[in-house]
Amino acid sequence: MIRGLSIFVLLVAVGAVIAVFGQQPSAPKPNIILILADDLGYGDLGSYGQKLIKTPNLDQLAADGARFTQVYASAPVCAPSRASLMTGLHQGHAYIRGNNDNRGQRVSLRPRDITIAQVLKQAGYQTGIIGKWGLGEPGTDGIPTKKGYDYFFGYLNQNLAHNYYPDYLWRDEEKVQLHGNSYSPDLFGEEAVNFIRRESKSLFFLYLAYTLPHANNELNRRTGNGMEIPSSEPYSNEKWTQPNKNFAAMVTRLDWQVGEIIGLLKALDLDRNTIVIFSGDNGPQGVDEGNYNAAFFNSTGGLRGLKRSVYEGGIREPMIIRWPEMIKPGTVSDAVWSHYDLFPTFAQIAKTSTPAGLDGISVLPVWINKKESRPRPLYWEFHEGGFMQAVRLGNWKGVRHGLNGKIELYDLATDAAETKDLAGSNPKFANKMLEIMKREHRESPLWRDQ
Repeated sequence: MIRGLSIFVLLVAVGAVIAVFGQQPSAPKPNIILILADDLGYGDLGSYGQKLIKTPNLDQLAADGARFTQVYASAPVCAPSRASLMTGLHQGHAYIRGNNDNRGQRVSLRPRDITIAQVLKQAGYQTGIIGKWGLGEPGTDGIPTKKGYDYFFGYLNQNLAHNYYPDYLWRDEEKVQLHGNSYSPDLFGEEAVNFIRRESKSLFFLYLAYTLPHANNELNRRTGNGMEIPSSEPYSNEKWTQPNKNFAAMVTRLDWQVGEIIGLLKALDLDRNTIVIFSGDNGPQGVDEGNYNAAFFNSTGGLRGLKRSVYEGGIREPMIIRWPEMIKPGTVSDAVWSHYDLFPTFAQIAKTSTPAGLDGISVLPVWINKKESRPRPLYWEFHEGGFMQAVRLGNWKGVRHGLNGKIELYDLATDAAETKDLAGSNPKFANKMLEIMKREHRESPLWRDQ
C-alpha cells in the first residue's frame, strides 16, 4: 500500500464513521454473519445477471441491503483468499499464498498470525466457524480453536473438503465420525441454525464457510461428474449435461440455506441488528475440475479468466450486505474494495483496534453512506502455474506474468473484460503499476515468484 495515502484514507473513514455513529451513541454492537461460497462466479446469482440458476433468497438479500459490483476476493484460489480475508493482509504480505507451498505441502497459520476472530473475541463476541477452514492442519497452531474461534465444525484440510460425503468432520478439536453417510453442506446449515439459536442472547460472529459449489475433483476424475449433490432438483428435467444440472442445483441449495438463516434471524428478532454478508472466495472453476461448463451459465458475467487467474473473472466476486439498521434497501454501489478490508471494517464495527501493519482499511463509510475514499491500490499475486501479479488503482488494472514480464494495462471503466492492452499508449501509468507491484511484493521462501 501507499502508506501515506492509506493513513489519509483511514482517517477519512474513521471521521465518517464517528459522524454516523455519533447520531446513535447508545446503539448496540451488531452481530456479524459472514457467508462465503466456494468457487462461485461473479455472474452466478440472479442479482448479478444469472438467467438459468434460481437464487431467490440471495436476490432478496440484495434487495433488502446493498449489492456491490466491484469487490474482490484476495486471491484466485481457496487457501490464500481465505488467509488474506482472515488476517487483513494482501497476498504480497500474507503468510499463506497458495493451496500448497513450493514443496507441495499445506501451510498452517502461525501463533503470530492474528485473525478477525481473535480481535472480535476480545471485543466481546462469541465466535464460530462452520464449514471449510483450510488454514491449519490437525495438531498445528493454525486450527480455528487456536485462532480465536470458540466453536468450530467442519473441514480442516483443504483437499478433504472436496468430498461432500466425508468419513468425518471436526467439532472443535475432536473428530465426528460420519462414515460417508451425510451431505456436509446440509450439516453446515443445521450447525449454523443451532449456533445462532445457542448464541441468540449473546453478541456473536459466525463465519459460515460453505464448500458449495466447489467440485469434488477426485470424483470428477473417476466418473466425469464432480458436481456432488444428492439431487439435481429443480433442474432434473432440463436438457443440460448432468454436471451442469448438478452445479445449478448446488448454487440453488446454497441459496435455500441462506434463506433459512434469514428466516431464523427474523423469527428470533435478530435481523435488525445482525449484519449478513455474502460473497465468494474466488472465481468459477474450469471444466477440468467438475466438468460443468462455466461459459454455459456465463458464470464470470462476461469477465476474463476463471479461478487461478488474476484477471477479473478469477477475483471479482458478488458482495451482498444486509444491515437494516444502517444500510438502505436496494443500494447498489460500484465502490472498489477487497476482502482483506473486512478485518479492519469488522474491528471498527466492534469498536476495537486492529494489529499494526494491515493492508486492508475500514470500508464502513462505503457501506453506510455510499461514500468512496480516494483511490488506493489493491494488490494480488498468485504462485501456481507461473507467478502473476495484478494491481487495481482507480479504473486502471495492471497485470504482469513473471517478475520480468511485460506490464499489461486495462481501463476497466470502458473494458471490464480486459480485452485491450493500453500499456503501449500509457507508458507512464504502466510504470506506476510496475512500481506498485515491486513495492507490495515481499519475497517468501515458501512461495515461488518465478
